[in-house]
Amino acid sequence: MDRSKRAFSMLAAACAIALPALAADDASRIRAGTASWMQSFNAGNAGAVVALYADDAALMPPNAPQARGVVAIKAAIAKEIAGAKKAGVTLAVGTEEVGVAGDMAWHAGTYVVKDKSGKTVDAGKFLEAWERKNGKWRIARDMWNSDNAPAAPAAAAPAAEPKKK
Repeated sequence: MDRSKRAFSMLAAACAIALPALAADDASRIRAGTASWMQSFNAGNAGAVVALYADDAALMPPNAPQARGVVAIKAAIAKEIAGAKKAGVTLAVGTEEVGVAGDMAWHAGTYVVKDKSGKTVDAGKFLEAWERKNGKWRIARDMWNSDNAPAAPAAAAPAAEPKKK
């Protein structure tokens, strides 16, 4: 009986050491996924960006409708990439933190948008929810928003003068 208690104690101790290590390894995978997202986005590769999303994922960009599923997400990402290319800007992750709980994880942080000269033209924050299915981590939900105030609405056109009779 003592031998089985000792074996159980050793197994429990091994698990106590291994589980945090596995979570750290998962956190590294999540960070690498976001780094790949940024690199693929900046390279103009919407297909590689979308490959990081779960089939039923939702993308929630600012000032735009939610995109659900990889087809809609690819269209939304391609539009974002086209806008970034036209503006001559690139994205980079600033600060970040990751939390892992079983087959779910979150990744939150800041991002910066830089122009061709390297000047920061925007900054904001992001939140990704990741899920592990069949041993692979994929983005389930993704949202971000700028720290900058929204652009002022366009001025209303002046009212037409009433016609004189």
